[in-house]
Amino acid sequence: MRIWLDGGLRDSDAARVSVFDHGLTVGDGVFETVKAVEGRPFALTRHLDRLTRSARGLGLPDPAHDEIREACTAVLAANPMPLGRLRITYTGGYGPLGSDRGAHGPTLVVALGEVTRRPDTTAVITVPWTRNERGALTGLKTTSYAENVVALARAHRHGASEALFGNTVGRLCEGTGSNVFVVLDGEIHTPPVASGCLPGITRALTVEWTGARETDLPLDVVQRADEVFLTSTLRDVQAVHRVDGRELPGTPGPVTAKAMRIFDELSGQDLDP
Repeated sequence: MRIWLDGGLRDSDAARVSVFDHGLTVGDGVFETVKAVEGRPFALTRHLDRLTRSARGLGLPDPAHDEIREACTAVLAANPMPLGRLRITYTGGYGPLGSDRGAHGPTLVVALGEVTRRPDTTAVITVPWTRNERGALTGLKTTSYAENVVALARAHRHGASEALFGNTVGRLCEGTGSNVFVVLDGEIHTPPVASGCLPGITRALTVEWTGARETDLPLDVVQRADEVFLTSTLRDVQAVHRVDGRELPGTPGPVTAKAMRIFDELSGQDLDP
């Protein structure tokens, strides 16, 4: 496996990042996960724009889009595969053992891993922990993912692939790595960005392509919605057949099935929408 590290391709088993890198010591970094189909990245421009927004939110220098595009092209060419997870990681770089940053400059890593297509339906659970809709990192895709690791492990113990969070005022927010949509009386709704959710790339495209409404929703809406589905880079649009102990019969429902078809068709027509 070949990866890109700070300016060039390296063999993954020989690539080295300092143990003093701020991304490792204090989680001072941002990242993007990009779907790659037959060596071609999907929605790369949108992902790079969000990477820049996240970097600015942490006070990191703007990442160089031209270099990252070059890195993605090189990594994809060096590691041919039908479906891949292209991971762009951008950290504060070498720094002291504390929250202050050093002067060395950022670290950039682009790597690729092979994945398989997700099932059409999945199970989710709700968790008792909350997203802070007013936090310093709200809306940023940072490498500080330990909270998601804990919640996802809980989901796996309950036979689910995702965990859903509410926010501090009991409103529906998001999953550990996905956005959530519900169908009520034939209409598609998803929590607004003000709920504290990450502004997902697939979420935005789904809203644009299906006419879904951004709606402030209580967390328990998933216990009574007609249909529930998730969106993310590698899930695309994925129906939910179970929420906690509640089974949703006939999954995917008609509205979700239509959203899945629309996303498949339109994403196949334009790789950089």
